[in-house]
Amino acid sequence: MTRVARDPSRPVTTLELVCPAGTPAALRTAVDAGAHTVYCGFRDETNARNFPGLNFNRAELREGVAYAHDHGADVLVAINTFPEAGNLAPWHRAIDDAAEIGADAAILADIGLVAYARDNCPNIRRHLSVQAAASTPEGINFYAREFGISRVVLPRVLTLPEIKELNRHTDVETEVFVFGGLCVMAEGRCSLSSYVTGKSPNKTGVCSPASHVAYEEHGSGLDSKLGGFTINRFAEGEPAGYPTLCKGRFSANDKVSYLFEEPVSLNLLTMLPEVADAGVTALKIEGRQRGKAYVEKVVRAFRKAVDALDRGEQLDAAAIADLTEGGRETAGAYKKAWH
Repeated sequence: MTRVARDPSRPVTTLELVCPAGTPAALRTAVDAGAHTVYCGFRDETNARNFPGLNFNRAELREGVAYAHDHGADVLVAINTFPEAGNLAPWHRAIDDAAEIGADAAILADIGLVAYARDNCPNIRRHLSVQAAASTPEGINFYAREFGISRVVLPRVLTLPEIKELNRHTDVETEVFVFGGLCVMAEGRCSLSSYVTGKSPNKTGVCSPASHVAYEEHGSGLDSKLGGFTINRFAEGEPAGYPTLCKGRFSANDKVSYLFEEPVSLNLLTMLPEVADAGVTALKIEGRQRGKAYVEKVVRAFRKAVDALDRGEQLDAAAIADLTEGGRETAGAYKKAWH
């Protein structure tokens, strides 16, 4: 396979755009929309978006890598769940196959898998998943020194000044989330789903699996349920969201409210100059469970913004406002004002 180099006439951006690909079609859409890099996972429990109808078998990933490389884009494979004790084979096979297929990097969370990749697949880049929760120069430099980690995906708990200071003390590339859904837990290390479904993202790669979801109509609207528990009650005509425990409305102290987290999306599009100034290498868009239309619009908007930043032009704040969860957006911890 002959790889096509990126267009040398394009300005070299300081920000790499890392985009979601939940399906082969989404991968091609992301690449065509201007993704510098796409990330995806195998169709099993080794990745944290293990939903029916998503992800790649080995043949599909091989074709996807070829398509991306032919168009000058990279492919990262998320192997970012924590293995089952005594059953390491699926995770080891995922690393071996990602390397053999020609993926550019594996995104890894478990320290044992990082060591396995170092020892058995040294030619594939090793990126540290946000699931590993490395948020200090000491921790990041440890992974780099001992395991050859070349990039870390930072947890969404750091302000931009903190990220800038962190980057002063490490040579490891940093990648940050800039758009998509938020998780109230420590970067997906969530056990809420397992209490009612027996499955959680950090072990089996799925939060609130569709097989446990139900919607029931009642006289004044619609109830969403997970594992038999009512998670939300929507009035007639109100948009009904997907039932996840962390974004459910519950009654406490005679008041109904979102007890954990309200539906809201992270959106840092207008903050990209500050992100670049903090020394960040790559921008990550969340959304492997989203459809092609979503991927195309978000990727195209962020690619346009990154290119505009290169040229010193104004960024379009309204480009993707209609794609935010619940119609609301936040800068999250990146711009937190509390102490």
